[in-house]
Amino acid sequence: MPAPIGLQLYTIRDFLGKDYEGGVRKIADMGYVGVETAGFPGTTPEKAAKLFRELGLEVTSAHVGLPIGKDKQPILDLMNTIGSKRIISGLWADQFKTDDEIKKSCDKFNESSAVATANGMTFGIHNHWWEFLKVGDRYAYQIMLEYLDPNVFFELDVYWVQTAGLDPVAVTREFGARAPLLHIKDGPAVQKVPTTAVGDGKVDIPGIIEAAKPTAQWMIVELDACATDMMEAVQKSYTYLTTTKLARGRK
Repeated sequence: MPAPIGLQLYTIRDFLGKDYEGGVRKIADMGYVGVETAGFPGTTPEKAAKLFRELGLEVTSAHVGLPIGKDKQPILDLMNTIGSKRIISGLWADQFKTDDEIKKSCDKFNESSAVATANGMTFGIHNHWWEFLKVGDRYAYQIMLEYLDPNVFFELDVYWVQTAGLDPVAVTREFGARAPLLHIKDGPAVQKVPTTAVGDGKVDIPGIIEAAKPTAQWMIVELDACATDMMEAVQKSYTYLTTTKLARGRK
């Protein structure tokens, strides 16, 4: 059976800022099984959680900061409020430019994972393109895998992998069970150029999903920007992924 389909709500952030409830209801009506949060524009976590429950939307995960230091308890409280066990975070490009910087970043990720585990949760990293650039004679992600605790998982953004110049099908296969969540997006795979609806770009979506089939738990659509109407692109992405049986929706 295909993995269920979710939407990273950052995709429709402009709509949510004006009408959060209306936007989420549209996503549920389309047939998305779950949502991934990244802030709560125009609402509160409590109101959003109530809405998700009403609509039967599973909260797959949440994009937040690192749950360490002063941010530890607020993030744990947020996760408990929205009813999700997967904490997703990351760091910026400057923190992956050298082996030493990568180790320091991984130390923070490992600390975050330990906090998550102690509180009945898991911690994952969402990548951009910079984790898939060369650092010396290796790629940054290969150095990361050397330093990371095995409990740290990846939410593999296949589009950024291709934008960095690597083959996302091969990388997805390489990560295997280490990447239970996939961020599915499409487009020209060129930085600063808008993405497209899934299925309309240059990313081998069927190949990626085939490579992920044995281990993927969720296919999460995320479109950072779009040259067309974003809500239409979200609907088109859902239709493409479900009618081709690459992901499972509610319709």
